[in-house]
Amino acid sequence: MDYRYIVVEGPIGVGKTSLSNILSERLSARRVLEVVEENPFLSNFYTDRQKFGFQTQIFFLLSRFRQQQELFQQDLFRSVTVSDYLFAKDRIFAHLNLDAHELALYERVFEALGPRVTKPDLVVYLQARLDVLLQRIKKRGREFERKFDAAYLEGLVHAYNNFFSHYTETPLLVVDTSDIDFVNNEFDREDLLAVIEKAKTGSQHYQPKASRRA
Repeated sequence: MDYRYIVVEGPIGVGKTSLSNILSERLSARRVLEVVEENPFLSNFYTDRQKFGFQTQIFFLLSRFRQQQELFQQDLFRSVTVSDYLFAKDRIFAHLNLDAHELALYERVFEALGPRVTKPDLVVYLQARLDVLLQRIKKRGREFERKFDAAYLEGLVHAYNNFFSHYTETPLLVVDTSDIDFVNNEFDREDLLAVIEKAKTGSQHYQPKASRRA
């Protein structure tokens, strides 16, 4: 592949980590995975987003920045690197979860850190319908997501679509995953991987072929 640093993005439950793992294995790549469970404020955030939004967001921002700095200090181009998050997407959650005063402080921190983060060579943005995302979230059974707010997820999906509809910083491949299962279905997986491996510059939209079920 021409791309050495690939990021997989999308809303909660869309399959970012699953695809990152598959890509890492296929390309013998180094994986960079966000450790969501390490955020000590996250479970409280899902109970009271207004009260715990700022603490949750700042922890994620600084944690992601530290991980990105460790990545940058290594030889990034020694091998292909695959990550399951884009640092710049942190703003999506900040604008959803913070009030005006909190957001102003957050933006000051982000503007100081953002330019120091390496940009990917390719972003793969995964989409899915709301009902599909809710089903996938329920299936993976994380305790802190047990009472997940569908309205919040709907707002998040809208914010993600808006963000990536204006995204021009790197090559972008948009993939609708609503009706495929690239984890368990070989045809779906190979079809998607072939498209990623041939992705070109600019923005592309990929509508998967009808799945062939065994």
